[in-house]
Amino acid sequence: MIEIVRYTPDKAAEWDAFIRQSKNATFLFYRGYMDYHADRFADYSLMFYDKGRLCALLPANDGGDGTLWSHRGLTYGGLLMDCRCKAAQTCSMVETLDDFLSRQGFSRVVYKHIPWIYASQPSEEDIFAIANVAHARLFSRDIASVVELGLRLPFSTLRKRGVKKGRKACLYVREQTDFTVFWQMLVQHLWEKFRAKAVHTLNEIMLLKERFPNNIRLMTVCRDDVILGGTLLYDCGQTVKTQYIMASEEGRRNGALDFLFSNLLDRYEAEGRKYFDFGTSNKVDNDDLNESLIFQKEGFGARAVCYDTYEWTL
Repeated sequence: MIEIVRYTPDKAAEWDAFIRQSKNATFLFYRGYMDYHADRFADYSLMFYDKGRLCALLPANDGGDGTLWSHRGLTYGGLLMDCRCKAAQTCSMVETLDDFLSRQGFSRVVYKHIPWIYASQPSEEDIFAIANVAHARLFSRDIASVVELGLRLPFSTLRKRGVKKGRKACLYVREQTDFTVFWQMLVQHLWEKFRAKAVHTLNEIMLLKERFPNNIRLMTVCRDDVILGGTLLYDCGQTVKTQYIMASEEGRRNGALDFLFSNLLDRYEAEGRKYFDFGTSNKVDNDDLNESLIFQKEGFGARAVCYDTYEWTL
């Protein structure tokens, strides 16, 4: 009963229309976002039809080694489903998926589950199906730190002290539409502290900002019109996620990030949002915990939500 069709650009409108009413999709799955780095990943996204009705999408790419990844260019991204999708149907989709991929020459699937905080309705039919039909096993588990905005825990003493420093230093929060100065500071910070590079170039992030102006927002903390720190936010509706966080040396001395996040958490709680996701705190080369990084996030009252990736062989 399930038919799988590989995505092609002529299906972009149909794809995006489904994203708008999916129960577990965010703006990252619109083609305008996914395709910005099409030159880096061989897209192999799939569309699932049940009796001719589009019922699910799978953002994915061909790894070139017999592995289908969902999707290496995205933080998360398994089956995107609508509210009519149920457990038995999802099991049928996974069974059909395995048969389809085997016939296409694939031998392995690596599957990123979408964390539950990004779903508007319960939507874990997929991880039941991949475990019971495909016999998937855990491939990696990243730990994210999330604040439930309606049930906030108190800040730690250290974070409270930083907020007071920020107030004393007359810091203020400002949204920026031009990312140039912040991005120069971010690139330098990442390289000097971690010998790492930002996932996005300035041109790429400005392109995405142009395409999704209400979803991608740069919030900075300033003094006398000088940026001392900031965070790039991905606004997914009920959940707001930090993508990049940075503070200058002066900003760190004056509690810039503590002041910034105190402001943002108050703001988004007042707007009725549900969750604020500080992102993951695993070490770069493995799943080990980056204790110093998560210590700061937990100081804001954030607690763990896991970003899980699974794999199975065909």
